[in-house]
Amino acid sequence: MTGITPALSDSTREATALLADKARERGMLFSFDPNLRPQLWPDQKTMADYMNYMAGKCDIYFPGINEAKIILGLEEPEAIARACLDLGSKTVIVKLGGKGAYYATAAGEAAYVPGYRVEKVVDTVGAGDGFAVGVLSALGEGLSLPEAVLRGNAVGAIQVTCVGDNDGLPDREELERFMASTPRVG
Repeated sequence: MTGITPALSDSTREATALLADKARERGMLFSFDPNLRPQLWPDQKTMADYMNYMAGKCDIYFPGINEAKIILGLEEPEAIARACLDLGSKTVIVKLGGKGAYYATAAGEAAYVPGYRVEKVVDTVGAGDGFAVGVLSALGEGLSLPEAVLRGNAVGAIQVTCVGDNDGLPDREELERFMASTPRVG
């Protein structure tokens, strides 16, 4: 899920929290990307409080570095991850834009994963969603967390080369070609 749905109303906030609880009760993986839209929230405190509440319900929490500045008042990836783990997240993956990502788990695993070089950024809309798709699809295929985050970085990098929120999502061949031929950064 993303933070857009709970931003819409009190009832959608309640429904989002209920869905997170139901997922956990059923042993389902629950991931949440804050995907902040401050203009949809009554105020910044309500938004930040709710995002921190949801971090505590997550198997995987996907804050971006700029989102974490707003939500937590933190800027260092390690501090952001630690704060989210302390809230109850099992895994935190901090999106660092073109520099890649940093992940940390409640079990103590943590590392930076480099991003991919993008020659020309066309549109950043959908990059975070593409990142999450890459991570979640890789985990669903049984890849390790570092491999999943690397795939997320690749999908996010491809996405920023196209206009729109999903026009750049690659098929498997495009993804494999990109990952094999594009230099990493970060």
